[in-house]
Amino acid sequence: MEEKKVKVVVADPSALGLFGLAMITLVASSQKLGLTSGVSLVLPWAIFLGATAQLFASINDFKHNNTFGATAFGGYAFFWYSMGLTWLIQNGVFGEKLASLADPKQLAFAFLGYLIFTIYMTVGAMETHKVLFVIFVLIDFLFLGLTLTTFGVAEHLTHQLAAYSELLIAITSFYGSAAAVLNTHFNKEFLPVGRPFKIFKK
Repeated sequence: MEEKKVKVVVADPSALGLFGLAMITLVASSQKLGLTSGVSLVLPWAIFLGATAQLFASINDFKHNNTFGATAFGGYAFFWYSMGLTWLIQNGVFGEKLASLADPKQLAFAFLGYLIFTIYMTVGAMETHKVLFVIFVLIDFLFLGLTLTTFGVAEHLTHQLAAYSELLIAITSFYGSAAAVLNTHFNKEFLPVGRPFKIFKK
């Protein structure tokens, strides 16, 4: 029996994934920087842009056989789903007892895990393009700041590190998203993203 392979053409989902990352980090950084207060109206953006848009990008990157992109977008999508649920628990949506039993150090260990994840993803980003590499370096600083703050280490300084890193992630991700859209749309380098370092892949 003859076997046939059918190729399904799927558009590059990175523009949407980076837009989702840009939107949630912009909104969330406004709270960390003290420009806004509370997380009630951060939640919708965390769930739909931070989480669902990046999960959609992840699923479509799997269709591209892009393990790096799929893992990156999927990993951060589930981070924002988890953060959304964390904020709901902390604000007593699932009852005051559950909120009162929340131990912030467990969240610190989660941030530490994501710092480890982001460090090895940063190594992979070196062979994509320089804009994406910069985004991952900034995410490293974000999780470093979040981890240390939540563990109670130099809280003011590390909180500021997390806040400004998150704002810079938003700005750089907007640029990366725009480049992904416009470079593809115009079929030329409309916005430069920088060549890969070519240290690990020749």
